[in-house]
Amino acid sequence: MFAVIRTGGKQYRVANGDVLKVEKLDNAEPGATYTFDDVLMVGGEGDGDLKVGTPKVEGASVTAEVIAQDRLPKVIIFKKRRRQNSRRKNGHRQPMTVLRVTKVNA
Repeated sequence: MFAVIRTGGKQYRVANGDVLKVEKLDNAEPGATYTFDDVLMVGGEGDGDLKVGTPKVEGASVTAEVIAQDRLPKVIIFKKRRRQNSRRKNGHRQPMTVLRVTKVNA
């Protein structure tokens, strides 16, 4: 069974046992469980088992275990204005949450 969830402005296709990296979830400590109620679609093994929400599937949820609060690799931002002796260098590491999906409730 799989589901499509929405979090952090993005959509993810998840199934039991999947490990995914999402935008940082506040107050989600490692080892805790987190429930997604924003389920857009739920499907099973067969072709006729597909439920599409308008916009959400009522009563559906996805439960996940928080593995870690981490940060993505550094992205370097370098801006240069030619012939102006002007340049700027910045770095940024986006925070993220690592989750393992434990259950898809249809």
